[in-house]
Amino acid sequence: MTQLALDTLRPGDPDYAAAARTFFATGEPALILRPRDPDEVAEAVAQAHGVPLSVRSGGHGVLGHGTNTGGVVIDLGHLGGVDVLDQERRLVRVGSGATWGDVSAALDPYGWAITAGDTAGVGVGGLTLGGGFGWLLRRHGLAIDNLVAARVVTADGRLVTASPAEHPDLFWALRGGGGNFGVVVDFDFVAQPVPTVHFGTVAFETEDVGEVLTRWRDAMRAAPDELTSTLVLSPAGPIVLLCYAGEPGTRETEVDAVFEPLLALGRVTRATIAERRYADILETAEHPAGLRMSARNVLVPSLDAPVLAAVARLHATPGPRVIALRSLGGAFGRVAADATAFAHRDAEAMIVCGGMLPPGVDEATVFAPWAEVAAHGHGTYLNFQGSATPDDLAAAYPPATLARLAAIKRTYDPDNRFRLNHNVRPA
Repeated sequence: MTQLALDTLRPGDPDYAAAARTFFATGEPALILRPRDPDEVAEAVAQAHGVPLSVRSGGHGVLGHGTNTGGVVIDLGHLGGVDVLDQERRLVRVGSGATWGDVSAALDPYGWAITAGDTAGVGVGGLTLGGGFGWLLRRHGLAIDNLVAARVVTADGRLVTASPAEHPDLFWALRGGGGNFGVVVDFDFVAQPVPTVHFGTVAFETEDVGEVLTRWRDAMRAAPDELTSTLVLSPAGPIVLLCYAGEPGTRETEVDAVFEPLLALGRVTRATIAERRYADILETAEHPAGLRMSARNVLVPSLDAPVLAAVARLHATPGPRVIALRSLGGAFGRVAADATAFAHRDAEAMIVCGGMLPPGVDEATVFAPWAEVAAHGHGTYLNFQGSATPDDLAAAYPPATLARLAAIKRTYDPDNRFRLNHNVRPA
């Protein structure tokens, strides 16, 4: 292979320190390579032979796998284009290094959106490969449910297209199997017509968190697919985040009727709901100085009384934790369990427990009370999981799914070069 003039950073270079960090971690890689096209991606993979290899899209992974010490980081930031390939089909090619803020801004003039991402700075690559949860999930499914092809540089330097027609096994694995199988250069998505949404937050005052949990569950069971919501239990009280992606021109009285059950969860102390452009609802995340974030999550098949009681007890347990329940169902649940590597389509909700931990605080102690909630689940969304144990992998993938992923891993990465992730080992 001809040696390419890769954009390279080494320790001591002016931009190295910033490039060695991710949102949640700091590393000391020997090289940071920033390729600009598939050939340069292949060259970067070749240069990383025999050393730890991190592939970074946006760098928001909770475990900090987007950096390392002593190895190579392939930073995909130069591969951030968003191009409309076919306007009639709404077919959009998105570079793996783009952020969801880039995507939403590029698609806003068309009145389109791709269903994924809550935060503008999160990278398209990592979020998509894990599944892709976002505010349009109940209306349009996961990001992977709108993916029709991806171009991938494999461990041996080949550029292949994965789609239902080409390398269909790899295409299946990329939809939920994480970064185990190569470096995705770009994704081809079908965007959805979403010119505006009704979006906002509602804060409540209540003395009975259990009642709020039950009312929220019942409201979402009766809600239309166009409505997605998250119930956050914070020390300041319950907050509900709402996104209604109805048809353009939906009358305000109809929108109000959809929100009404959620406004009745308790005494409303603050409400900020308005019709907004989809591009304007993505958050800007900031990492508080001196703190480290970690999180655990579980997918539950039913928000039955024992689950809600366990959540209420966890909320009542002192500690630097916030709990969020995210409604699933709708389009998310109408995909067959074996259609993608993300298998847990029957889940009613995802429950997340997160914390910003001061230095010296033991993570295991903070999350010990979480075990009671996790015991009610049957799956894990790895993008929000702050640990990477064999148990985490087993929770994320049912045995048949994991076996299929391991077989595909053997085909595309037999030496397990792409292992700084929630790692699937070759069969």
